[in-house]
Amino acid sequence: MSVLLKSGKKYNNKAALLFLAPSLIGFLLFFFIPFIGGLYYSFVDSPIGGSFVGLANYIDLLRNPIFLKAGYNTLVFTVISVPLNILFSLGLALLLNRKIYGRNIIRMGFIIPLVVPVASVVLVWQILFDMNGSLNAFMSWLGLSPIDWMKTDHAMIVVVIVYLWKNIGYNMVLFLAGLQNIPPEYYEAADIDGASNWHKFTNITLVYLTPTMFFVFVMSIINSFKVFREVYLISGAYPHDSIYMLQHYMNNKFASLDYQMLTSAAFIMAVFIYILVLFLFKIQRKISSTIGG
Repeated sequence: MSVLLKSGKKYNNKAALLFLAPSLIGFLLFFFIPFIGGLYYSFVDSPIGGSFVGLANYIDLLRNPIFLKAGYNTLVFTVISVPLNILFSLGLALLLNRKIYGRNIIRMGFIIPLVVPVASVVLVWQILFDMNGSLNAFMSWLGLSPIDWMKTDHAMIVVVIVYLWKNIGYNMVLFLAGLQNIPPEYYEAADIDGASNWHKFTNITLVYLTPTMFFVFVMSIINSFKVFREVYLISGAYPHDSIYMLQHYMNNKFASLDYQMLTSAAFIMAVFIYILVLFLFKIQRKISSTIGG
């Protein structure tokens, strides 16, 4: 019997490896090997026949004012956009979790940006925020002075709006799933005790939404570092200084074949995101243990 179990286990292991092989090969070819190659480039002075320079590329990068400006803009954008994303998506989820007229149509309206290619709607954003665009025409009709949205500090507002338009629907769906998993008996018991709506929201809704809130927060931070596509399509490779992000810096270094600075910047950003997410995981575990206790 034990021999049969061992042979069956070996067969299952071989079958599992067979089915996992395409994914493992793809991971090695498109993720692990490029990762090792990029790490190598960040420690040499040239991608072809370069010599080892240690941390010199990273030190030069941290002294580069353009990189520091791009990092500062990315940080400012994340600090502004992520809380707004969570606030608006949670508010919409609370609203659409109720029985209101046309809620399915409203849900669909916020989910559509997830499936619409960004490139196909960039023209709409350009027409809307152009100096002679629709928004400035409306402002002029109201007697206000037009604003050059993409060539002034107001460009950050445009990027935040585009980010919210693209990501609110996804987070709203996550919050809706979390809200619908809260047992209604808790709210019924709170109503019997005479609890106010604010008390139910803070002591029931937010408590049971903690895991969902944490996941949404982490995904919002990660997505905020991927806003380059929208900014690039709207304003090009060299936008206004206020929206020159880390991804712009790395894209321009790639275009100039400066692989050392490119890979060094990529690894600094990756390490920063890793440390941030690790810190958030520790906070989430403490909150979960507090709630559980």
